[in-house]
This record gives sequence, structure tokens and C-alpha cells, in this order.
Amino acid sequence: MTQIDPIYDKQCTCKICNNAFTTKKLRSKFIKVKSYDTDFCPIYSSEELNPILYNVNVCPHCGFSSTDDCAPYFPPGAIDEIQEKVCAQWALHDYGEKRTIQDAIKTYKLAVYCCLLKKEKHIIVAGFYVRLAWLYRILENVEQEQRFMNLAMNDYLNSYMADDFKGTQMSEVKILYLIGELARRTHKRDQAVKYFSKVIEQQNRSVESGIIDMARERWHDIRADKHTENVTTT
Repeated sequence: MTQIDPIYDKQCTCKICNNAFTTKKLRSKFIKVKSYDTDFCPIYSSEELNPILYNVNVCPHCGFSSTDDCAPYFPPGAIDEIQEKVCAQWALHDYGEKRTIQDAIKTYKLAVYCCLLKKEKHIIVAGFYVRLAWLYRILENVEQEQRFMNLAMNDYLNSYMADDFKGTQMSEVKILYLIGELARRTHKRDQAVKYFSKVIEQQNRSVESGIIDMARERWHDIRADKHTENVTTT
């Protein structure tokens, strides 16, 4: 019997230069999640079989980078700006093979830059930032993890204020929880309490009881931490 490789080639066509290229993806049957962190970061049973590594499609010909979640629409002037600031500066590089965590980090940073030039929705950019934080967490690079959690929190907040998460898989309860949890993880206690409270207030209107329970647990964690600090300082 032929053994199926967990990683396969996906055919893509670049939306900027129209060249065809292939990129690696993981077959879903091989993706095994052991658990989740409190900010929904998935912990996979195999570091190599982590689909986050292969989320971004990078055109090797011009450098334009995006994911399947990005909108197909380009606002006026966006293509010209991407061609000038990305494609014209691009040194030929192929991310279409197996990726290391460092490779994946580079692809997400490229995707962030392209999406900012494209004026992509805040919810998309926030998703890139939070995945960068997760990748730096694997590398135990606390400084960079904190940096990208801050950026993710700000864009999730902008997404919530602009309602641009509507029509995506992100619900109002989930985005409020994520803002609170990223605030908690970046030591913004008051902001964390504010957004966890917003989640808990929806307990009678939401079917996402699991997230509401998580918000309540984090809210109690913050109170317990504050109590411990007060005891220590007295």
C-alpha cells in the first residue's frame, strides 16, 4: 500500500503577477491537536505537522503573500502600491517547500505587509499577528511574542469597533474574549477586566457558553493575582 505524505502541493495563481506556483499544505487527517492555550493557540502533537506553518501562500516570482482568508478584491491603487513596494524589491525566494518556524514567521510578516498595502480588514491582519505571537511562543521568544500579541489585540479591537469581523468565523463573543485575553497576557489588567466583563454580560444571549466560562475563569485569575500582589506588598 502506498503511504500518503502528510504534506502535499497546492497549485496557486498569483493575483498580482498571474504566475502559477505551488505551495505546501497539510492534509487535515494528519493534523492532531493536543490542547489549546487560553488565547486559542492550538498545541499540535507534532511540531512539524503544524498547519500554521503553511497558512500563507507566497508567490516566488513577485513576493505577493496572502492566505485563503484574504478578500479577492483590491481597492484602487493597491496593486500598483504592492508592485512598487513588494514586487520591485523582491529577491527571488521560494517558500513552497517544507517550512521551519523561522520560514513561517517570514511568510506571515510578508503577508502582513501585503495586507496593509491592500487595506485588508483588521480581522485578517489581527489573525496574522496572533499567529506570529504563537510561533514566537514556540521559540520561547517572549519579547517578540509580547510585541505581536499587542499588535493583534489592537487590530482585534479595531475590527470590533469597525464591525469588520461580521461575516467571518469570528463571533462577537470570541473577539471580545480575545481582546481581553491578549490584554491580560500583555499585562493590561484593567483592559482585560473590561472586555472579559463584556463577554460575561452576554451569558444570557449567547450560545457560546464555553467562551463565557473561559472569560469568567480569566476574570477570577486576574482578581486572584491582584489579591496575591496586595498580600505580598503588605
